[in-house]
Amino acid sequence: MSSMEINSVLAQMRAMSTQAKSPLEQTSAAKPTEFSAMLSQSIEAVNKTQQQAGALSTAFVKGETDASLAEVMVSMQKANLSFQTVLQTRNKLVEAYKDVMRMTM
Repeated sequence: MSSMEINSVLAQMRAMSTQAKSPLEQTSAAKPTEFSAMLSQSIEAVNKTQQQAGALSTAFVKGETDASLAEVMVSMQKANLSFQTVLQTRNKLVEAYKDVMRMTM
């Protein structure tokens, strides 16, 4: 194998390695995100989901939408599930904080 072929193979391997990285690894390597910003974004997303579900529910009750009852119920369940996820995440964070505070040095 000539040195040109070896360099070509190495370049291809590097390109494949970059493509094989997960999207999370690529974004975290490119731009680190602060935990507080991530937490804030997730809370805002949950709030938006709950507002949309509430608006759809209200519109359904008033007869102002063509959405079916099943669509309204799925929307409400998605909002509930996202809220429960954030709530459990918060509970785990508080529990971890308490564990760290109990540690002796």
